[in-house]
Amino acid sequence: MKIELLDLTVQELVEDYSDDGEGGVTGYGGKLDIRPPFQREFIYKDKERNAVIDSILKGFPLNVMYWSDRENGEYEIIDGQQRTISIAQYVDGDFSFNNQYFHNLPSDKQELILDYELMVYLCTGTDSEKLEWFKTINIAGQKLTNQELRNAVYAGTWLSDAKRYFSRNSCVAYQIGNDYVNGTAIRQEYLETAIKWISKDSIEDYMGTHQHDENASSLWEYFQSVIDWIQSTFTNTRPKYMKGVDWGSLYNAYKDAALDADEIERETARLVLDDDVTQKKGIYPYILTREEKHLNIRAFSASMKQKLYEKQSGICVMCDDKFTIKEMEADHMTPWSEGGKTNEENCQMLCKKCNREKSAR
Repeated sequence: MKIELLDLTVQELVEDYSDDGEGGVTGYGGKLDIRPPFQREFIYKDKERNAVIDSILKGFPLNVMYWSDRENGEYEIIDGQQRTISIAQYVDGDFSFNNQYFHNLPSDKQELILDYELMVYLCTGTDSEKLEWFKTINIAGQKLTNQELRNAVYAGTWLSDAKRYFSRNSCVAYQIGNDYVNGTAIRQEYLETAIKWISKDSIEDYMGTHQHDENASSLWEYFQSVIDWIQSTFTNTRPKYMKGVDWGSLYNAYKDAALDADEIERETARLVLDDDVTQKKGIYPYILTREEKHLNIRAFSASMKQKLYEKQSGICVMCDDKFTIKEMEADHMTPWSEGGKTNEENCQMLCKKCNREKSAR
C-alpha cells in the first residue's frame, strides 16, 4: 500500500465544483468524488462551516484530510467531506461569512483563500489494505461506522443502487422497517442490517461478490420479504420490543414453517405481561425456537435463596444430604414453562447435582 501527501490548494480543490442536488458532489477538476456512497449527508451547521472559513482566512491549519484512488484515475474522499464542502460552497457563493460572500471580498483576501494549502493524504492499495488503513485513521472526531468503512472499500454500481433504498433519511427501507430495525439509515445501519440478514453475517463477502452488480434489487426484495413475514407472523406491532430483533435469522429459518398467527399473538401478549420475562425482545425468537435463554427468566433473589436455605436447614429436598449454600441452587418447583412463578412459594433449594438431574428430565 502507498500513502502520499498531496500538494493541494483550495483553488485546485474547488475547480469544477458541482453539486447535482441528488447526492452527487464533485470537485478537483471533476476527478474527486466528494460524497462517495459510504459518506453521510452534509451535516455541518453555520457554526462549523464558518469555523472552516475563519481558519483559512487566519492561516490556521485545518485537520488532515484523506483521499483514496480509484481504478479509473479518479479519487474519493475518505475523511474531510464536511470541510471540503464548506470550502467549496463558500467559494461558489452559497453562503456568506461575516456578512461577506466570497465575491465581495477584496482580491487579496480571495487570493489568500484560493492559495491556502491543504494537507491531503492519498491512499493507493488493495481493498483489504485500504480497509485496514481506514480503520486506523478512523480514531478521532465523529467516527465512521463499520458499514461506512466497508462502503469505502466496496464502492461500485451495486452500492450506489443499494443506497437509494437503504441509506437516506426517510428512505423506503426506513418507511417499512422502522418498527423492526435499530439505528439510522443515514449512518448506513439499515444497509448493514439488510446485508447481515441476507448474507448470514458474512457482510464483506457479500459486498465483495456483488460489488459490480448492476443493481441491488435482490437485496431490496429480500428485505421487503422479511418485513412482510414479520407483519404476517406477529400481527400486533410492538416497536418497543420488536426493534432490533435478529429478524433475518428468524426469517431464514422459519419463513416456510406453518405458523398460526392468532396463537402466536395470544402467546406474545401473555409473555409481555409476564413479570418473570425480563428480556421482552426475546419473546419473538423464543416463540419460534422454544429456547428459554432468549427470555432471561427472572432469577430468585439472594435473600430468597438464603431464606429457603435456612428454612430447609441446608438439606437438599431431593437427596436429603446437607450442603453449604454455595453448593446449592434455587429451583422452580413448578417450571416456569408450566406456569410456575419466581416466588417463595415456588422455590426450593437443591444441591447442584440434583438440580442438574431435574433439569435434564
